[in-house]
Amino acid sequence: MARLVGINHVALEVGDLERALAFYGNVFELGPITREPGMAFIDMGDQFLALSQGRSGQPDRDRHFGLVVDDKPGARAALERAGVEVSPGRRLNLCDPWGNQVQVVDYREIQFTKTPAVLAAMGLRDLAKTPSAIAELRDKGIAVD
Repeated sequence: MARLVGINHVALEVGDLERALAFYGNVFELGPITREPGMAFIDMGDQFLALSQGRSGQPDRDRHFGLVVDDKPGARAALERAGVEVSPGRRLNLCDPWGNQVQVVDYREIQFTKTPAVLAAMGLRDLAKTPSAIAELRDKGIAVD
């Protein structure tokens, strides 16, 4: 059997590709974007978010995915400035205009990690984990500097 080792990308169906890029670019600092017909790929270091033109189904209110950011309070402020409805309290959940549910999490606070080389290439050399996130990683046998 093959072992799961991570997520390379998440693909979202959107009704309008240019509008989707504008929406996500209005609330997040986007990495390089590559394109092919009907698709846009937003670079996130060693992963990417794929946007696919054409919504074939109704929004799914039960599924979501998590986007990792370097500044969750900054993301909340940008979303609120853009008029995007977000969940109150500690969690930061939103729906894009096509009903894709997104949970925004702060890199510093979760057990997800990127290599120093990937962080450096993204210009995020000084992004440090919180003590609780370091403890979670160490509990799994993952050494964190």
